[in-house]
Amino acid sequence: MSRTTRLAIISDTHLSPGRKLPDVCARRLREADVILHAGDFSTEEALEEISALGPPVHAVHGNVEEPAVLRRLPAVAEINLDGVSLAMLHDAGMSRGRMARLRERFPSAAAVIFGHSHLPLHELGPDGFQIFNPGSPTQRRRAPVHTIGFARIANGAIAFEHVELPAP
Repeated sequence: MSRTTRLAIISDTHLSPGRKLPDVCARRLREADVILHAGDFSTEEALEEISALGPPVHAVHGNVEEPAVLRRLPAVAEINLDGVSLAMLHDAGMSRGRMARLRERFPSAAAVIFGHSHLPLHELGPDGFQIFNPGSPTQRRRAPVHTIGFARIANGAIAFEHVELPAP
């Protein structure tokens, strides 16, 4: 029997006093085996809130973090989950050439997860390399809906999907 690892992937939560994760988002994060956060928690309390949901959290800092979050989290993380190498950073730069740029920067990664734009994105390169932005569960900006991401790792491969959240 092969093991399947369920990843909940979020970014750009921008939580501040008075703003919390939508209940449906928090519930979905609790159901995962691992939570990946691609930056912009905003506050240390937000980092603690997400960490308290239960599953282990792997995270990077974003560009609008308070100093305590910057001290606790790296700008870039490379992790291996069940034989799949993942890289994570907040800002993957301009869209033109992004796939090639990230492939060159993280040659051993199967996928790179990023945030910053609040726009959900999933691209698959010709060699199987993937890039994934989960969007934002709290600030959709130009995206049509609030989203989070999920991935499943099984048999040394990763499959991503976006999940639309109900409007707050």
